[in-house]
Amino acid sequence: MIRYVLRRLLALAAVLLAASFLIFAAVYIAPGSPESFLLQGKTVSPATVHAIREQYHLNDPFLVQYQKWLEGVLRGDFGRSIVFRQSVAGLVWSRVSVTAALTLYAALLILIGGVGIGALAAVRRGAVADKGVLIGTSAAAAMPSFVAAIVLAIVFAVHLGWFPVFGSGSGVGGTVWHLTLPAFALALSWVGLVGRVTRSAMLDELRREYVETGRSRGFQERVVIRRHVLRNALIPISTISGIVVAGLISGAVVVESAFALNGLGSLLLQSVTTKDFPVIQAISLILVAVFVIANTVVDVLYVFIDPRVRIGGAR
Repeated sequence: MIRYVLRRLLALAAVLLAASFLIFAAVYIAPGSPESFLLQGKTVSPATVHAIREQYHLNDPFLVQYQKWLEGVLRGDFGRSIVFRQSVAGLVWSRVSVTAALTLYAALLILIGGVGIGALAAVRRGAVADKGVLIGTSAAAAMPSFVAAIVLAIVFAVHLGWFPVFGSGSGVGGTVWHLTLPAFALALSWVGLVGRVTRSAMLDELRREYVETGRSRGFQERVVIRRHVLRNALIPISTISGIVVAGLISGAVVVESAFALNGLGSLLLQSVTTKDFPVIQAISLILVAVFVIANTVVDVLYVFIDPRVRIGGAR
């Protein structure tokens, strides 16, 4: 098992290194440059242009620029923002709490709601509840986050006045209240996907012989479902849940903009518009790191969910 975990960690490091190179290269070859944004078409002396290029290491070869940037990243230094004229690490850190709270809220809604309705549909296969879940999850999975944000804001904020439209609030209660609509908008389509995967995985398990054996021996239905069927269906559920939760931060870009939240998503959108390259690189690397780390955690959890993974890892 230790060998399996070490292999996953080495793969994680390799993927992050490759991702950092691709992110830096993509921004490097993108149209425009930091000095063109700072100068805004003004005519300045060659010495000024040279000073700007020296500050952002633009005179160095590409690989040297990447090396310096990567060394800074490993120290927690992502450089200085071109627009805000401050440390990128401090700028990003000030926005992390909003995005973390939003994605955590949405992740709870996805895991609890998706697994719950999927299990209900599987247990009540063919009944009204199952048909309702199939219709509801299909509609939810087909609804983009920005459409859900608009609909929820119009219904629950404008007409009913139950929730605020802007800001992230203060304190635990205020934050939950302000982030409810954004979290539902972010989670809605993923709840449908997780629900359908859960239903399919549990139906596959319910057809197996051990279920009938347990029932014939007098075990209660809820015991068979909870201890055996749901547990054996956790592999596909964990896989899709890990991918979904890891992708929430990228989906937060639209939702944060729709609800005027000062998180990483809105900062990334603003940075792309203003060509703030250091901020774009930092947030892009964070998004990739969260995605890869979340999937690595899911892979490691397989060892505890399914003993066959542990045996395969040992071999």
